[in-house]
Amino acid sequence: MLGDVRIPHVSPVFIGRAPQLAELHRGLDRVRAGEPSVHLIGGEAGVGKTRLVEEFTDRAETGGALVAVGGCVELGADGLPFAPVSAALRSLHRRLGDELPAAAPPGGELSVLLPELGDGTTPHRFGDAGDRARLFESTARLLENLAGRRPLVVVLEDLHWSDRSTRELLDYLHRSVRDAGLMLVATYRTDDIHRRHPLRPFLAELERSRTVHRLELPRLTEAEVAEQMTGIIGERPEPARARMVFDRSGGNPFFVEELTGCCPGQGMHESLRDLLLVRVEALPDTAQEVLRLLAVGGSTVGHGLLAAVAGLPDSDLHLALRAAVGGHLLVAEEETGAYRFRHALMREAVADDLLPGERTRINRRYAEALEEAPHLVPADQHAARLAGYWYHAGVPDRALPAVLRAADRARRRHAHAEQLRLLDRALELWDAVPEEVLAKLRPVGPIWVYPPRHGAPADEVDLLAEATMTAVLAEQMDVARRMSKRALRLLTDTSDPLRTAWFLMQRSRMFEGVVRGPDRELLRRARELLEGLPPSAVHAQVLALGAAQRADDEHTPEALAAAQRAVEVARELGVESTELYARLTLAGVRANAGEGAGALAEMRAVLDRVVRRADADLLGRTLNNLIATLGLLGRFGEAVETAEWGRALASRFGLEETARTWLATNHAAILVQLGRWSAAEDILREVEGGNANPRPVLIGRILRAHLAVLRGDIGVAREMLVDIEERAEREIDRIGGTTLAPQYLLPLTELRVVLAAAAGDLPRVRELFAERIPDLNVPHYQALSRQLLVAVAAAEADGRGDPASVGGAVQARTGIAAASATVSRGEPIWAVLADLTDLLLASAEGRAAPGDWERMVVRLEPMGTPHRLAEVRIRWAESLLPAGGPPDRERAAGLLAAARATAVDLGARPLTARIDRLTAAARLVLPGEGPAEDSSTEGDGGESGEVGPAPADRAAAFGLTARERDVLALVAAGRTNRQIAGELFIAPKTASVHVSNILAKLEVGGRGEAAALAHRLRLVEPAEGAGTP
Repeated sequence: MLGDVRIPHVSPVFIGRAPQLAELHRGLDRVRAGEPSVHLIGGEAGVGKTRLVEEFTDRAETGGALVAVGGCVELGADGLPFAPVSAALRSLHRRLGDELPAAAPPGGELSVLLPELGDGTTPHRFGDAGDRARLFESTARLLENLAGRRPLVVVLEDLHWSDRSTRELLDYLHRSVRDAGLMLVATYRTDDIHRRHPLRPFLAELERSRTVHRLELPRLTEAEVAEQMTGIIGERPEPARARMVFDRSGGNPFFVEELTGCCPGQGMHESLRDLLLVRVEALPDTAQEVLRLLAVGGSTVGHGLLAAVAGLPDSDLHLALRAAVGGHLLVAEEETGAYRFRHALMREAVADDLLPGERTRINRRYAEALEEAPHLVPADQHAARLAGYWYHAGVPDRALPAVLRAADRARRRHAHAEQLRLLDRALELWDAVPEEVLAKLRPVGPIWVYPPRHGAPADEVDLLAEATMTAVLAEQMDVARRMSKRALRLLTDTSDPLRTAWFLMQRSRMFEGVVRGPDRELLRRARELLEGLPPSAVHAQVLALGAAQRADDEHTPEALAAAQRAVEVARELGVESTELYARLTLAGVRANAGEGAGALAEMRAVLDRVVRRADADLLGRTLNNLIATLGLLGRFGEAVETAEWGRALASRFGLEETARTWLATNHAAILVQLGRWSAAEDILREVEGGNANPRPVLIGRILRAHLAVLRGDIGVAREMLVDIEERAEREIDRIGGTTLAPQYLLPLTELRVVLAAAAGDLPRVRELFAERIPDLNVPHYQALSRQLLVAVAAAEADGRGDPASVGGAVQARTGIAAASATVSRGEPIWAVLADLTDLLLASAEGRAAPGDWERMVVRLEPMGTPHRLAEVRIRWAESLLPAGGPPDRERAAGLLAAARATAVDLGARPLTARIDRLTAAARLVLPGEGPAEDSSTEGDGGESGEVGPAPADRAAAFGLTARERDVLALVAAGRTNRQIAGELFIAPKTASVHVSNILAKLEVGGRGEAAALAHRLRLVEPAEGAGTP
């Protein structure tokens, strides 16, 4: 080895990076103050990313920071997950010794990244998703513990070579480490990031966070190039030579070094690649061969492995290495005893110059060396590197077993995307491998309720089963569909009905709860195949999934029977996870039937057992179902407590990200109901900021858009609606269904309805509702149906008097009432919402009495939903004013004061504006306020016995002139501008100006909304021929 060789930088002077270095030090200052920071350093190959990082980390260490550096290995594409993180931890272990294991959290999960971090305890045994989440959580806690003692800088180099698991871990760390002095620095080559490179969307998502800072390194200027050349040659270069080097290098520091170092007498080469190869060809033949070996071996190659592959006497190998290191082509790493090219561009030039036969031969030599001596590479790299070498050596019968071992290693490290890539490679090799080799293969491990093989050799179908499940875990649903479809082509219903049923079930699950697709038909075929076969875990799970589908589709008795049967079969077979899943489905069916108390008791019993079993998949499902059910039953206080407890439990037990995101979204939905809008918004922003599953994010976006409407940010809500609809289309395409499931469609339709209502477009409201009528009686979504019905009925009530809404009003309201009658009233909150729907429809027809609204307020007050309560108080006040005497006016003022206080507290500007318009129109003085500026007693409802101001007085409160009142009366009667001009003997253009002024003064968005407001507040006397629907 060459541990005694010291090679200085070719350019000893650090040139032209002062702004970027200063930014990194500002980040370190923030870290010292306890604020985490992430810096992404991008630039083309050779522009100086590594040099900048070295300068920064040297100074950071001098200032007392702890630095760990890990590089992505180019084999990452072949399934070497978490390579830079493992390398960084290995570096820390060399520096800290026993301090590193002492800082690791208990449980032993980190042993998959670094064996020395195993603590001898048995890790929690979850499914793969849970293990992966615990690994991420444990990594974050380890770094937090280390960063709590001194600033910690973790550098991950060459992110353009990173595997997906590394990127997901980096994303998790930047979002979860919040109160520790941790600085994450990552470098990547911008010229490698093509349009479809997976790093591109990852970087774009990271940049949305305020703690992430992106630095792009530009090329050097001509003056900086001359300064760099001065540092290299020790004197100022001649201007002509400096100009020539700048022109040829384009300001790329690496090429500046190469061009400056070449002999002037040799002239300039046609290409920079030729220049690099000339440097290689100037070395002795043995050194050139060693460089070729290293170019194929990977980004770094240990001395022992290189010696085994080279097969040279030690003295010859040392001479070759000295020549390459002395020629500034290689770097010897002291800590690891490995060699790497001084720059990746040099390695690429050497590798590209190899003949195909040379590359194949060298790969085989590496593979044979590793098979004979596995210790020549770190244990966590052995399987992936061996698989890659055999594959590129073109030896399928050796490559396939190695690839399968690497896939198993990736599975054990919870790196689903890398495992899937390796399984895909195994399938590629399968047909090229002799039968005698295939006969020795065995299934890698148990797959979720997959029929056991009982010692039989693994076949292609087994491999496709593993690939299908891995693709689901990696959330690559298109790959999962492709793999399962390929398996079904290999199977026949008669030859292997059990495995065929398993794949049909998996394909059905891919549509579960997301979009309407062929899931029902697929599961029906699976049930038919299982008829007459001995009971199995596949039977139990098919029954459980079928029960869940029926809970969505059918009336309660049928769904209840299916769920009970699924529980019985699973219990008989002793498949507890399936039994618990079926019990959870049974509880949901009971909740839909109005048996809320019994359903919640069963869910809590399932949750207790799931926690005891430490079953991650069921833990997430159970917590989310319990919280959602509590919310749908109107038990919001319990729902919030359960959500807070459940999210803490999720962190402790390492729930996978999708389940955690659903928990956060369900939590936020409850907070919206309770009026804790800012807290809900914070949670939803955090959900969107992560690399989360698109399904809960879609629900979260709908919630945020609803909040925007409630706050009066209609423009924002409309923009969000466009984004939501685009996301929905992408999700439909991703899953392969036909439309969204009611879980998404109903709240999305409610959002569209309230936006249309806000624009005064009642015909559009009716059109949207008519499209959703078939979904309203879906048993599993009764509460969502009730909320939509209330929104539509409220739009009808608010649109009363709008001439554009008169046509079809009776039919629309009759349809709403009929639809409402089909939806369950089985729980108290559902009954309240049903009666509120009826009351709003009565209000739309002028039949709602003040006593009706008073009784509704009494029922709503205990429920803790402040916005809905404020809305109903306003409607009660509106019903009191038109014909009420002084006591009614006083009571209305009290109601409006209470509603206004709620609206201001919530930030519900539309409610505040509505109250203020009503107060001004009725000339009310709310309790706690002084008298209005216009304190005229005429028509104020005093001792004269008048019930309130006349229409002209109400209109004057809005600043309407007499002429504008005349115009408003005709607008309320449905007249066009030309008709108004004809009746008032004015020009159409003048009529248009009056209408515009009226809309501005009333603070409404259109003629229909102005007409509805005029009728509701009685701002005008009905025009001749006008009526109310």
